[in-house]
Amino acid sequence: MTVRHIALLAYPAMTALDLIGPHHILSMLPNVRVHLVAKTLEPITSDLGLVITPSTTFDDCPQQLEVLFTPGGTRGTLAAMEDEATLAFMRSRGQQARWVTSVCTGSLILGAAGLLQGRRATSHWVARDLLSRFGATPVDQRVVQDGNVLTGAGVTAGLDFALTLVATIAGTEHARKVQLVAEYDPAPPFDAGSPARAGQATTDAMREMLAPFLALATQAAQRWTPYAVSVTHGHHGSSSN
Repeated sequence: MTVRHIALLAYPAMTALDLIGPHHILSMLPNVRVHLVAKTLEPITSDLGLVITPSTTFDDCPQQLEVLFTPGGTRGTLAAMEDEATLAFMRSRGQQARWVTSVCTGSLILGAAGLLQGRRATSHWVARDLLSRFGATPVDQRVVQDGNVLTGAGVTAGLDFALTLVATIAGTEHARKVQLVAEYDPAPPFDAGSPARAGQATTDAMREMLAPFLALATQAAQRWTPYAVSVTHGHHGSSSN
């Protein structure tokens, strides 16, 4: 059977869990080869100090991808969304990939690469509304599909995103098996995983903490100018989860 190539973007100061969750789930797809792609093969340090070694570079990454994926972060994402080599790679592979995907603020990188124009998409709740500056329609949902673009909300939504993608590629039963072997049966000790559930005081405190990032992300989005990029809509249809 034909090997399906999955490219996961890695960049300095990204949020590691945005990457690790989807990496774990997507690696369980049949007949896949997963590539951790970066500018160079030098080890990359995440925003909280986890060191990850890329497996291939932008130049050597396969041209034809089943999945192109980018994680998010804060300051690292701001740098990536204005780095021309990163954006050129994302545009190049994104125009040919069967699936163009992200988790958390990784959707800002998709947007900056011109891959979200005319699409419905999501992001981390603090940055979601910025997607409109990239020609996208922000959607307040954990996983959003629009054609062959699939985006997940903040950090832990990467597991839901990845299971959704596995089900679409390999079928619901395969995805159920992956969920079971990962024992993904969430029962968090607190019901504070979204602004609606966390309450005003907790949400306000986190908005204040994230305000400097949001201000810089807003400035970066305001500097963005559209690219003439065409993402293949494929035959996946348009829906959201």
